[in-house]
Amino acid sequence: MELLAWHAWMILGILFIIIEIFDPAFFFVSLGIGAIVTGLFALLPSMKDNILLQIFLFAIFSFIAFLFARKMGKKILANPGQETNVYALKGKFAFVTTKIHTDDKGRVKVGGEEWVAISEDNLPIDIGEKVVVMGIDGNKLIVKKA
Repeated sequence: MELLAWHAWMILGILFIIIEIFDPAFFFVSLGIGAIVTGLFALLPSMKDNILLQIFLFAIFSFIAFLFARKMGKKILANPGQETNVYALKGKFAFVTTKIHTDDKGRVKVGGEEWVAISEDNLPIDIGEKVVVMGIDGNKLIVKKA
């Protein structure tokens, strides 16, 4: 069985997409898409023997796919998603369970968990007061009165 041009383009496209799995830079996927689309065009009777036109189409389709993949990649990478772990506590409300003294630690309850906390503005905060988590310093929450 002879290897036809469209077979070669399809194999090349699949190889480029497999390479993209190991090098996620949105570059090889563009080449893969360009090769697969060129392979589909190579099925046309008028394109069967015109290798130069196929290479030209590969370059054009790869470039177009690269522009779209890059745009989509930037959009995906620009959105870091939600904070996780202790950083998800930023902006949450808490209640003081142990008084926070000036320049000293106290304890607050966020949700169902109790945390060591310090006052953001170094002012004392009494038991039962509502506070908001402003940040995290090691294993301490930085809070201020709500």
